[in-house]
Amino acid sequence: MSLLASFRDSARAKPILERIRARRGGPVSIMEFCGGHTVAIFRSGIRSVMPERVRMLSGPGCPVCVTSNADLDRAAALAKLPGVILATYGDMLKVPGSHESLAEVKAQGYPVEVVYSTLDALKLAAAHPDREIVFFGIGFETTAPAAAAAVLQAEAKKLRNFSLCSVMKLTIPGAKALLSMGEVNVDGVIGPGHVASIIGADAWRFLPEEYGIPVAISGFEPLDLLAATDAILGMIDDGAPDLVNTYSRIVKPEGNRKAWGAVERVFELRGASWRGFGDIPASGLALREEFAAFDADRRFPLDIPPSEEHPACRCGEVLRGVAEPTDCTAFGAACTPEHPLGPCMVSSEGSCAAYYHYKRQAV
Repeated sequence: MSLLASFRDSARAKPILERIRARRGGPVSIMEFCGGHTVAIFRSGIRSVMPERVRMLSGPGCPVCVTSNADLDRAAALAKLPGVILATYGDMLKVPGSHESLAEVKAQGYPVEVVYSTLDALKLAAAHPDREIVFFGIGFETTAPAAAAAVLQAEAKKLRNFSLCSVMKLTIPGAKALLSMGEVNVDGVIGPGHVASIIGADAWRFLPEEYGIPVAISGFEPLDLLAATDAILGMIDDGAPDLVNTYSRIVKPEGNRKAWGAVERVFELRGASWRGFGDIPASGLALREEFAAFDADRRFPLDIPPSEEHPACRCGEVLRGVAEPTDCTAFGAACTPEHPLGPCMVSSEGSCAAYYHYKRQAV
């Protein structure tokens, strides 16, 4: 039995699907702001069971995908510095920068290590006291607490050969930037459950209060996503935009204050470069002056040439929801997971990769 059939026939899913299909409002566009949701929606075939009136869009919810070529070029340059070992997550290795990927840098003999957490990077620093360990840290609010904890542990353990190159970003400024651009109509938002578990469900109230857009915080199972979609459609049809938390078993209104408190202690806001968006003010996390000894940007100043984008890659448009993966002529031809032109085809949370692997259900 397929994943689609397994949840379509579920006793709990059936009434939700029937309610969604019974609604008779006008056309609506619903966007998710989480790469995990993107993959879950494609994998389970949720798009294919939606009524014709409902269009589902993917937004800039993949942290690997929104990392700019300028930041990727910086990571490559850091890896080539004498005495440096660059550590980062595995998804980052195959992402092409302006001229090369980190995998290609590693193949040239430079030390690039894949780690599963910032704590692994700390272990590298302890094991190699004669080398500088630079952790290339990507992610949204979900991974920021672990990065903050690593910096605090490095300080406590006096690991002065550990530093962080932070290209971490905040989802809400990214969402506001997308809505302010006005390129795509968004009638409802599926709120990111993992992010909301840290910053709280209430952080997403800006959508109904400032933009008149209903939002439902969702988990990652098909039933979660169906419940969130049903809640959004109900608010749209009633003309009553609000915040609904359909993932209350995990997400609290206030979030995880302890985790976010660590982030606020270690980081401060700064502008950040987003693929497809350019610079978004106050959307990035930079180490505070107090932790300058662990800031790779301060410790290793670099002179990097201007970045370049592959002319055939439309990842930026896909991230803004103005293009589907199949709108790109390179999709599945010149651009595949084995030979990607951009990060949307590399990351396990990228829209292009999800569409490529599950396109039979997606179309």
